[in-house]
Amino acid sequence: MFDFSPFFDHFDEILQGFWATIRLAAVAAVLSLIIGTLLASFRVAPIPVLRAFGSGYVSVVRNTPLTLVLLMCSLGLNDILALKFSEVPSTSYYWWAVLGLSAYTGAFVCETLRSGINTVPLGQAEAARSVGLTFTQSLRMIILPQAFRAIIAPLGSVFIAMIKNTTVAAAAGYGEVALVTKTIVDAPSFSNGVIPLFIGVAVGFLILTLPTGYFFGWLAKRMAVAR
Repeated sequence: MFDFSPFFDHFDEILQGFWATIRLAAVAAVLSLIIGTLLASFRVAPIPVLRAFGSGYVSVVRNTPLTLVLLMCSLGLNDILALKFSEVPSTSYYWWAVLGLSAYTGAFVCETLRSGINTVPLGQAEAARSVGLTFTQSLRMIILPQAFRAIIAPLGSVFIAMIKNTTVAAAAGYGEVALVTKTIVDAPSFSNGVIPLFIGVAVGFLILTLPTGYFFGWLAKRMAVAR
């Protein structure tokens, strides 16, 4: 049997790490939803420049490793170019981690939302134009509300992946739970109990992701679009 005493000995530190993870994931979820919605709007816009920008952004970001995105934010923008959000290093690294994770996840939100837009019958957009609505008005009042209802479950999967991707935020210098765990294991005083410690952290992530999945599954059934 595993001895879980090392996990409980460092429980307060791990709990603080999970709180840092929750702060990062919650803010990044909101920002990535905004970024993804804007990108999806660009991708279906009648203006070629906007469509090209949206398509190019998604293609580049989706095929770039998240670690590289976060390193560019922390080392490139924060350290080399000195573009800091705050003179307090921890605060600045936090916001760069939020920005990098949001920019990366936003590309996946965009493609998920675009698939939802494709489920909306074309006749509804034509009807909106026939009554004098502009592209922006029809998108905001008719297309996007139906598209969001159609993608609730896939969007939940994107956010669950984002929660797990927060473990890469250590590359941006932000002390979430993965970095806290590494610091504990690397300490000279820590000699045994690595596997129980990792199991405890894994259970913590299950506590974060399973309710998220159940919530989005419930919401998808409740908000399902009748066809």
